[in-house]
Parts: sequence; C-alpha cells; structure tokens
Amino acid sequence: MAAAALVTENFKFVSLFFKSKDVMIFNGLIALGTVAGQTAYNVFAFHCPCSSGRNYCYGLAAIGVPALAFFLVGIMMNKSTWDLVSECRLRRCRKLSAAAAFALVGTIIGRAVVAPLTWVVISLLQGQAYTCALSEFVNASTLQSFPSGQGSEVMAKLPCEGSVPPELQRFWAEIERRLKYESQIIGWLLVAGLSLTVFLMLCMKGCSSPLGYRQEDYWSQYRSNEKSLFERTASVHARLLAAENVKSFFGFVALEKEDKEQLADYQTASPICSTNWNRVTGVYLYREKNGLPLYSRLNKWATYTLENNVEAMEKEMDVLS
Repeated sequence: MAAAALVTENFKFVSLFFKSKDVMIFNGLIALGTVAGQTAYNVFAFHCPCSSGRNYCYGLAAIGVPALAFFLVGIMMNKSTWDLVSECRLRRCRKLSAAAAFALVGTIIGRAVVAPLTWVVISLLQGQAYTCALSEFVNASTLQSFPSGQGSEVMAKLPCEGSVPPELQRFWAEIERRLKYESQIIGWLLVAGLSLTVFLMLCMKGCSSPLGYRQEDYWSQYRSNEKSLFERTASVHARLLAAENVKSFFGFVALEKEDKEQLADYQTASPICSTNWNRVTGVYLYREKNGLPLYSRLNKWATYTLENNVEAMEKEMDVLS
C-alpha cells in the first residue's frame, strides 16, 4: 500500500502535463511550425559541402544543432522550469523528494522535446542531411560496375552534380536511394518508439491519477483561469502602484483613459510583501484539506488566510503535496 501511494503521489506531475487540452494543442502547433521550418531549411538553406570529413559533420549538425537549440528554448520557456528553480532557491528543495523531482523534470523535458524530436524525425524522413552525412562511407564495392580504387573523397563529392565525371555521377541515384531508405527506416522506428512511450505514459497517468476525469478537467480549467486572472490583475496592480509612485514624485501622473477608469475603480494598490510572493511561488502537487481540494499554492494561501491560521500556514505552505 505504501509503495502504491508513493507511486501515485509522485506521478501527479505527469498527470498535470497530460490532462491539459491546451498543452496538447500548443504542442501540436509547435510540431507543425517545426515541420514548416525544417522543410523551408531543406529547400532554401541546406547545401551539402561534398567534401570528405565535412559531409559527416555538416549532415549531423543540420540534424542535431537545431534540435538542441529548440530543446533549450523549450526548457527556458516552460513555466515549470522556473517553478523548480524557485522551489530550490526558496526552500532548498527540502520538501521535494527525489521521485517527485524526477517526475517534474520528466514533464519539463516532455514538453521541451516536442520541437527537437519533430525536427529530427522530419530530417530523417526527408533524408537529405543523412545522405549527405553518410555518402562518404558508402562501400564502393557494393555498387555494380563501379570503378575500383575510388576512395571516400570521390564518394563524398557525389551529392553535388558536376563535381565528379558523368560515368561516376550515374551511380548517385542508387546510393541516394539506399541512404534515404536507411534514413527513413530510422525515422519511422523513432516515430514508433515515441508513440509507444506516449501511450505508456498516458496509461500510467490514467492509473496513477488521484482524481476522476471530471475533476481533472475542472482542475485544468481552474489553473488556466487562475493563471490568466493572476497575470491580468498583476499587470493592473503594477500599473496602479507605479501611478501612485509617479504621482508622489511629480505631483501628478499622465494616465490613459483606461488607466483613469481602473484607478477610479480600485482607488489604490499596496505593495505585497515578499513572504506572500514566496508562498504562492514554486512547485505544487494536488492536496486536500478536510476533504476539500486545494488546487494551487494560491488556493492554499487563500484558504489559510481566510481562516487566519498563520501558524498552520507557516507549517503547510512549504508542503508540496
């Protein structure tokens, strides 16, 4: 029972990742954009150097370097990355178990690899980079009627029409066909492996989730609404606080019509102490209090504040789950 509870607890992060329809749609858009970018690159920018030693480096770089760049950008743009950083900075990760940290890092990487894996798969299916990279390693003895004594230097030049005599260039169609076959086989195997992995993770999510489908859907909607309302309200709060400070310095403040309406509605904005900012920042797992759900750190903070239970808040706000 204890082991089952531990598994369920630490795979809640996986549940958070897969339950959001917005996340899946966003990932789909990223994949489509990556496909378009990869296709445009192959058409307009890819030029095999046709030189022994350079083909291999250029071909692998064309596949791997953009994928690495996409991966790093995906890591940086993921809010959960900075939640984890904040968790470790503010609380030294003392409440974050190794299993929970592994699950969280898994969800961050899971979202970040969508674009790079799409780039790699499309590159392999199109085959241009692979054929350029591996052309110099083709064994000339496997080609019927190919002149003997031709080394890797000649094989490396074959992708560029006109770089070798016509009697050798005619072998390029067969070589290209072979290499594209290998490239596409690797690409399809990668697609099959990724599909199986996603399927297994979805099954794991369904088995380990502590919530029913409807409550998960509600939780997803709550998190989306809380995020949008928090950001919108924070923007207004920052504007009003800035307006008050500017007015205290200059004696007046030049406001737009919308700003004047907001100032009239909300009157004033007070600074928020760092303690409260820290309490609503960081990693969070689903938790209940007296049978009632706490859907986020903000929800937990509001609940304890409403009860005016500062001692319990100090004890509980560092708890992740």
